[in-house]
Amino acid sequence: MDIIDSIVSKLNGIKKEDIEKVIEFHGCLSPGVLIGIFMFDLAKRILNIDENDRIYVTCETYNCIPDAFQILGKCTTGNKRLKVIDTGKMAVTVNKWGREGEIIKGVRIILDYKKTTKYPKLHAWYLNIEKVPHDEVILDIINAGDAVYSYEFVDILVPTKQKKTIKLCEICKEPFIQKDNETICLSCQN
Repeated sequence: MDIIDSIVSKLNGIKKEDIEKVIEFHGCLSPGVLIGIFMFDLAKRILNIDENDRIYVTCETYNCIPDAFQILGKCTTGNKRLKVIDTGKMAVTVNKWGREGEIIKGVRIILDYKKTTKYPKLHAWYLNIEKVPHDEVILDIINAGDAVYSYEFVDILVPTKQKKTIKLCEICKEPFIQKDNETICLSCQN
């Protein structure tokens, strides 16, 4: 059994080809991208997400995790279904689509350092206690499966979509999307 088959055996319904697409997109199988794959799988089960559901994710790090959600969940910054608020945490918040102004249930998932203690290589890597080869960390992540994650349900207010207003900048004369009542684009403000 190869490493990707080992990963697939721990997941519920994520196909080998999809894991390979994530790895190809990311450039390698890193611990962070594998954690992202496991977080996606866990969110999928907790929220009963199927392949037709439109999901939204807020990742709390730019490192690796968002790539799994881009490929597996089709969440991108371009379609506004991926947001990164870099708190430096191995955490994500996932929710299904909702109507504007509606409060919907989401789930926030974290890699729980208290639970990683049972997996020494993963724990040492996660807390940066020692330099650990990635292949050893990856084996711990696979062996741990869901056991190293914690989650909580969160209420999410679906934002109302504001009407887009285009203005010409008074300085550079280029069109820009007006956020408030500014008359100068962000580029010219800096």
